[in-house]
Amino acid sequence: MDQSGLLPRRSAHHLLMQITTEGRLMAELIAGGALAQLAPDDRARAQRLATDALRGLDRADRMLKPYLKKPPGDHVMNALRLGLIELMQGEAAYGVVNAYVEIVARNKRSQTMKGLVNAVLRRIADEGPEAWAKRPVPLTPGWLRQPLVAAWGRDAVAGMESAHFAGAPLDLTTKGDPAALAAALGGVVLPNGTLRLAQAGQVSGLAGYDAGDWWVQDAAAAIPVKLLGDVTGLRVLDLCAAPGGKTLQLAAGGADVTAVDLSEKRMTRLTENLARTGLAAQTLVSDAFAVTAGGYDAVLLDAPCSATGTIRRHPDLPYAKDGSEFGALIAQQEALIDHALTLLRPGGRLVYCTCSLLPDEGEVQIEEALARHPGLRVLPPAMAGLDPAWITEEAGLRLRPDYWPDQGGMDGFYIAVLTKPA
Repeated sequence: MDQSGLLPRRSAHHLLMQITTEGRLMAELIAGGALAQLAPDDRARAQRLATDALRGLDRADRMLKPYLKKPPGDHVMNALRLGLIELMQGEAAYGVVNAYVEIVARNKRSQTMKGLVNAVLRRIADEGPEAWAKRPVPLTPGWLRQPLVAAWGRDAVAGMESAHFAGAPLDLTTKGDPAALAAALGGVVLPNGTLRLAQAGQVSGLAGYDAGDWWVQDAAAAIPVKLLGDVTGLRVLDLCAAPGGKTLQLAAGGADVTAVDLSEKRMTRLTENLARTGLAAQTLVSDAFAVTAGGYDAVLLDAPCSATGTIRRHPDLPYAKDGSEFGALIAQQEALIDHALTLLRPGGRLVYCTCSLLPDEGEVQIEEALARHPGLRVLPPAMAGLDPAWITEEAGLRLRPDYWPDQGGMDGFYIAVLTKPA
C-alpha cells in the first residue's frame, strides 16, 4: 500500500469528481480502469473512501456549510467531503489534512484554495467523530426524494434513507441447504432462504466459492424466481439476464433455461458463474426484441430500470443521475412486457420485476399491462417467508430497503407474476 495514502485518496477524489460532475456511475468507472493503476489494497481503499463519502454526502455538506462563506467549486468541495469523512472515521488529522491540501494544490484552478482546505479540515478535526454521529441521517437528493415521498410517505422514505446510509450486508443464494453453509460462514438464514453475512471480507476467499456452492444475490433479487415455485423441467426464458443470479437459480431448480442479454461483457460474467457453480443454461447475446421463437412455459423479465432500489449498494446512483432518462426506461419496460407475452405458451407465466422504488416502473406498469391485454391475470404471490404486507392492490409484490430493518434491510424491488390466457 502507498504509505502516504495519497494515491488512493487522489483516486477516490477522481471517482467523486466523475460521479458528481460528469454523471458517471462508479461501476462504469472501475470497469473502465479508473483504479487499474493502483495496488490491490489501495484500489480497495479508494473505492471504499468514495463509497463512504457518497453515502454520507448530504451529512458532510451540512457539516461543512458553517465553514464555507460560498461554494468553493467542485474540485475543492469533493476534497473537503473526502477529508471530512476520513476525519469522522477517526483517521489522524495530520495525514488527512496534508493529503487533501496536496490534492487541491496540484490542480491549477484550485491551488489558491489550499489554505481554505487546510483551515476547514483542521477545524472539522477539532469537532471529532462524536459530532458526526449526532448528525441526522443523510437525505436523498431532492430529484429522487420528492417522488419517493409522494409514493410512500415521509416516514417510509426516512426508513429507506437509514437503510441506504447503513449500506448492505453480503447476501448469498446457495445450491444446497443454506443452514449448513451459514454455520461454516458465520451467517444467518433469512426468512426467504437467503444466506446473509454481516462481515464478509474478500468474496472469493469465502468457503464454498471455488466449489460453486453459492453466488452473490441480494435477498430481494432472489424472490422473483422463488415465486415460480417448482421449475423442474420447465422451459424458461430469462430476458435481460446478466449478471445471472436468476439464471443460476432457475438452472439449480432444474429448469431448461435460455438466458438472453445484450451485453457481451456481462454475459461472459454469467457464463463464468455457470462454470464455477457447475450449472447449465443456454446463453444468447442478443437484444431481447430480436428473440422471436416462443412457446416458453415461463419468461423472467428483469427489465432495465432506474435501479433506485439498489442505492444501499450503489450510493453513487442519486448523484450520477437526475431522472431525465426515466421516461425512456418506462417506455422500454412497457414494450418489453408486450414482447415477452408473445414468447409464452398459452397458460404460461411472465415474471416481471424491476429493482426500482418508483411505482411507474412497477405497480403502474402492471395496471397498464392488464388494461392492454384482456384475459391477462396477476397470480397472487406465494413463497416461504413472504410478508402479506408486501402484497400490493394489483397482487404484485413491493419490496423496500426499510423492510427487515433489524436484519439489514433488502434492495427495493417490484415483482408481479402474470399468466397468459390458456
